[in-house]
Amino acid sequence: MFRRFGESFRRFMVGRYGSDELNIALLIAAVAVSLTNSVLTLLLPFSFVRERFVSPPLYLLMAGLLGFSLFRTFSRNIYARQKENRWFRRQWQRIRDRKNRYYSCPKCRQTVRVPRGKGKISIHCPKCGEKFIRKT
Repeated sequence: MFRRFGESFRRFMVGRYGSDELNIALLIAAVAVSLTNSVLTLLLPFSFVRERFVSPPLYLLMAGLLGFSLFRTFSRNIYARQKENRWFRRQWQRIRDRKNRYYSCPKCRQTVRVPRGKGKISIHCPKCGEKFIRKT
């Protein structure tokens, strides 16, 4: 019985995007919001405040995160999902990069990476040659 279900699910998923790092992050965020909602529900003594102002927005946020994750998993537009995942991975790398700062060139909007902790420095854009001063 489970073998038939597995085969039919595999056939259903052919041509669909599946899971990636962004989906995992969305699921972790949904679990964190759900746990926050549960803890706040237990800690807030006034049920009116909890039921009107705290619980519904957190529940909607959790449902939205789960819905977006499912949408991405079952999507057939693989190129768009890969583009979203590349954007997420770039942003995540920038968050984790503690040795460098990232600035945008005021002229051409090129992203320039410079080392942290050097004080005020003059940054030279490699694309357009614009020089600008920023504090790292």
